[in-house]
Amino acid sequence: MRLLVATQNQGKQREIARLLETPGLQLYFPNHLPATAELDVLEDGETFAQNAELKARAFQVEALAGRPGVASKRWYAGSDTDRNQVLLRRLAGEQNRVAKFVTVACVFDPDNGEAKIFIGELPGSIALDSSGASGFGYDPIFIPTNETHTLAELGIEKKVTISHRAHAFNQVREYLSTRI
Repeated sequence: MRLLVATQNQGKQREIARLLETPGLQLYFPNHLPATAELDVLEDGETFAQNAELKARAFQVEALAGRPGVASKRWYAGSDTDRNQVLLRRLAGEQNRVAKFVTVACVFDPDNGEAKIFIGELPGSIALDSSGASGFGYDPIFIPTNETHTLAELGIEKKVTISHRAHAFNQVREYLSTRI
C-alpha cells in the first residue's frame, strides 16, 4: 500500500515515518513528488479535523483562549523560536499554564471518497522558559503531564512513545494494517 502523508514539515515527516513503519506500507511526502512538491493548501478550517481533511483531500486530488490552537503555526509570523518566545511573554505572570498538543490525522481514500479522522492528544503545561534541543515547534516549552522536563529535553525516543502525534498515528497504523 502507498500512502501520501500531506505535510511539508520535515520534523513531522521524520516522526510520522517512524510511527507508521509497517511492512507493506510505502510512505510518500509532498516534497518527494514533483506533482505535490509546491502544493500549499490553505488551512482555513475552524478545527484541526477540518484542516487535516482539507490537506488530505487536496494532496490526493492534486497528485490565548484556545490559541494558538488550530493556527499554531500561523498565529505569529516567524520561526518556531520566535513563536515560543512570544507565547512565553504572553504567559508571563500567568499561573494557569495548562495546555495540550493535538494532532488530527486524516486518511482519505480517493477510490471511495471516504475520509477517516484519527485524533491524538497530549496534555501538559507551558514551561516558564524554553529548554532542550530535541524536537521542533513548541517542544522546548511544553511539559507533558506527569513529566518534569520539556518534550525537547525528553528526546525523540521518549517523544515518539508519548506524543499527540504518536497517539494519532498509532491509530492510523492500526487502521491501515487492516487494509494492507
